[in-house]
Amino acid sequence: MKLTSGNLKGFLLNIAVVLVLLAGAVLYFFFGYLPSKTNHGETITVPDLQGLSVDNVESYVTQRNLRYEVDDSTYSEDFPPLTILKQYPPAGSKVKEGRKIFISVNRVAPPSVPIPDLVNQSSLRNAEAVLKSNELKRGQIDYKPSPFLNLVLEMHFEGKPIQAGQRVPKGSTIDLVVGNGYSRSNIPTPDLIGQDFGDASFIILGSSLKIGQVTVDGDTTGQSSIVIRQQPESGREIKIGDPVDLWIMPSSDTVITRTQALLDE
Repeated sequence: MKLTSGNLKGFLLNIAVVLVLLAGAVLYFFFGYLPSKTNHGETITVPDLQGLSVDNVESYVTQRNLRYEVDDSTYSEDFPPLTILKQYPPAGSKVKEGRKIFISVNRVAPPSVPIPDLVNQSSLRNAEAVLKSNELKRGQIDYKPSPFLNLVLEMHFEGKPIQAGQRVPKGSTIDLVVGNGYSRSNIPTPDLIGQDFGDASFIILGSSLKIGQVTVDGDTTGQSSIVIRQQPESGREIKIGDPVDLWIMPSSDTVITRTQALLDE
């Protein structure tokens, strides 16, 4: 059959129609059907879940068209048990609907850690560093007759002796009994007036003395404190192991007090 000019035009027209329909179908698939199935261009801001109780997280997340999964558990004394400590993606991230948020939940009880071996092994200063590295706190210090000054002789937890290797909750306070070096001689009380409370505490312990009663004048929450008074006074002779009482106030208040004193002059 011979292809005439009219037949050729019709054939080409049919091909053009097919190509247009095919192009339209492709465009609809990528810019119509596919976005409707994948929520293309639609995002949700990830909420801040930190501190939220795990009992409330499911309704809180599902209301925002998201999902969650407990990925880990750890312990922090700064948050109540069974609250969310961490999340991924972080709060403020942009995600698609249905995205799963991975969360870390605070344990009900802190994990335990072993007591390090300090008895007859460590000086008072070294013992404090070892306890800190094991996520424990140094508590009260008592002196006991011994030829070795500040050598750790006993360890106590909650008023009872404890041995190396026994496990206690992380963050626990360990009291120490150390040697007094058989020293009965008097030493001068260090000058602590104007010192930061942390520095004053270090000086007291380094002088083989104990921190006695601490009286707070003002609100010291969230700021450093300065020693404004001490008992015994600076230079007064006391025995090794005796307590030194301190009166402290917020450092900001001491600046105001000194400024006012200058103005009064």
